[in-house]
Amino acid sequence: MKLWSDSFKDGAKIPTPFAFCKIDGTTHAAMSDNRNPHLAWSDLPENTRSLVLICHDYDVPSKGDDVNQEGKTVPADLPRVDFYHWVLADLPASIHSISEGEFSSGITARGKNGPEALHGSRQGINDYTAWFAGDKDMEGDYYGYDGPCPPWNDVIPHHYVFTLYALDVEKLPLAGRFTGQDVLAAMKGHILDQASITGVYSLNPEIEKTL
Repeated sequence: MKLWSDSFKDGAKIPTPFAFCKIDGTTHAAMSDNRNPHLAWSDLPENTRSLVLICHDYDVPSKGDDVNQEGKTVPADLPRVDFYHWVLADLPASIHSISEGEFSSGITARGKNGPEALHGSRQGINDYTAWFAGDKDMEGDYYGYDGPCPPWNDVIPHHYVFTLYALDVEKLPLAGRFTGQDVLAAMKGHILDQASITGVYSLNPEIEKTL
């Protein structure tokens, strides 16, 4: 399998239009265009019946004590955890690309609707659902793609891995609201092949200028 994007190169910086937040000189961070990037693929296994796409950031701080706090930084040696930005399941094997902005364009307070999505696919909730819990203006179920918004005081860049899985089943045995972890569990034993590309992003100006 091959996976690529016309929106960014594998291992390179993700352009600002595909992020949830962008650098702001006054407030550190401001909302961005939040468009899903273009993705395309080829050489699927012959008996592929459906596709799953997952985007996750593996550089998210395991503790939020110093996150986005004036006068503090998120240290490089802090243990990191996964944060799911996009969980797309049951995409038909006949689909060979996703257009820029096809699944997400702009930020929707309280989250986009789901799980039903384009082409008969389904989208899970991403981890902004938990991040905004308790925020009266933003809390809700965030289905589908919502892009990068790493801490503006993190001393490391964040890596966003887009992974496409080819499956031997047409539909995953999932009902209603599901997460990235739910999809990973449901796919076990059904993955024929997979391919990944990685983009990098930072809201720390000192880190961003090195990308």
